[in-house]
Amino acid sequence: MSLIQTLARMEAVASGRAAPLTTVRHRHLSERPLVLVPMTTAGEAGAPLGVLVGTDREKPQLLAVPQPRDRELRFAFLAELAESVLPYVDGFADAVEWEERKETDPETGKRVAVQVELCADAPQLIVPSTAGIDFVRLLGRSMRFRRTAEQEPETPYPAPPHVPLLGRWFTHFGERSRVPGASLLLAMTGLLSRHWATGQSMLEDQHLGALLAWIDPPPGESGQVAAERAETGRDADGQLLCPPAGPATDPAFDNRLLSPAMARYDAGLSGAEEEVRALIEGQLRPTWDAVWQGLDLLRALPPGARVADRWKRDRWSYTAHRDRVRAGEPPQPRRDDAVTAAQKLASRETAQAQLDAQEALDDPLVMAGRRLSGEAMCGTVVHVEMAYSESRRPTPRPLVTLRTEDRPQLSENVKLYRPLPDGRTQPAEFVSYAAGGGLVVRLTGGMGRGKEPEPGSVPEADDAVTWTLFEHSPRGGPELPDPEDTPWTHGGPPAAAAAGAPADAPDPVTAEDFL
Repeated sequence: MSLIQTLARMEAVASGRAAPLTTVRHRHLSERPLVLVPMTTAGEAGAPLGVLVGTDREKPQLLAVPQPRDRELRFAFLAELAESVLPYVDGFADAVEWEERKETDPETGKRVAVQVELCADAPQLIVPSTAGIDFVRLLGRSMRFRRTAEQEPETPYPAPPHVPLLGRWFTHFGERSRVPGASLLLAMTGLLSRHWATGQSMLEDQHLGALLAWIDPPPGESGQVAAERAETGRDADGQLLCPPAGPATDPAFDNRLLSPAMARYDAGLSGAEEEVRALIEGQLRPTWDAVWQGLDLLRALPPGARVADRWKRDRWSYTAHRDRVRAGEPPQPRRDDAVTAAQKLASRETAQAQLDAQEALDDPLVMAGRRLSGEAMCGTVVHVEMAYSESRRPTPRPLVTLRTEDRPQLSENVKLYRPLPDGRTQPAEFVSYAAGGGLVVRLTGGMGRGKEPEPGSVPEADDAVTWTLFEHSPRGGPELPDPEDTPWTHGGPPAAAAAGAPADAPDPVTAEDFL
């Protein structure tokens, strides 16, 4: 936790209301997201009990399993879920725009420009908490390997054709959610806690009702009192006023209401199924309303300037998976090979570095946190001295003296980066400390290619400037080799396999592969 986050939490405790951590919204929010509020059976993380799903705030669709131990009912639930979600996911597949990209010509080996399709928009799934993301990932793993009657006519319990397809999409959304800054699958608790700091622990922030109580408490009530009531308040029947934000259930609900209702369903009593469905909906509806309340709060924040760029990468991800599905490629493997796993890790590390830099550049409150940690500084230009490099062709290297109250972690020749109004970055390097507590910085680029700097490329006296010690567009490391070129010590093909020996057997089926 950064110093500014700690200060914000202290302010929330003192004021009784959540303190803002940002001035803009750092995640993309779709105009028509698909909200998914799941519930699972107690003691069986993979056994679905019900779900509220839909894009209409006032008309959610309820899917329920009156007896989760009945495999046929669970399979029917997955089929209904696929029928509800897939039309939304597929609804973005055909509206495309054309983008120019550089690709390597296989014949000449040169980089050439080609026109490729890019989906104009992409689906977005919103779940209440991070546990909901884990549940989506588990559903994807359990469904994408299901065999259909068309694939294996003799298979027992064949799945409808669209169930494995939904599993592939859920797996893709789950994998994409691990990329920092991605927005195809988001948890509402993560969204809210990124933009507001509460006076409770980060673990308590996983309760959506308590988190919203701090951010938007009732009039005349402190966030702490409202959050305590959201966590522990019960009605006259001993039921929580604010049920858990899915997919977990409350033991009092399980023991006093759900279990007797399921017993009546097992006994074949009339109206028992409708009773179970009503109980499940009663538990899910408060969380459903809370997710939409959170969306209202987030939409009140203006989007950050670089949010659209990150959403475009999500659109590329959606388009690429659409193409893999349409090409008939097999589902994602249960376990990545060494090269793929390393590539995913490297890309996520790069995405995290890019996200940290972009959020700071988009948001002065986030930049303040980097300034407190010594990774950036803001100051006023005191003096500019024109200087040139000592080379055969001298180039401008102006010396800029700054006055700042920040205390950046500087050493001689350390690289600095200045964001320019047009989105470019101007590099520089630290030279020395000046008299009176100032700093001397040498500009090393961003001034054009002429002998004299371009107009406006060099700050003038009394200009307010910001310099960072972190790169604004960090790049990843060197490319990794292809799997067939990777030595066996790092997961590549062993010498025996290269000589024609049979490959390793596929992963055995585990309990996680079936719900």
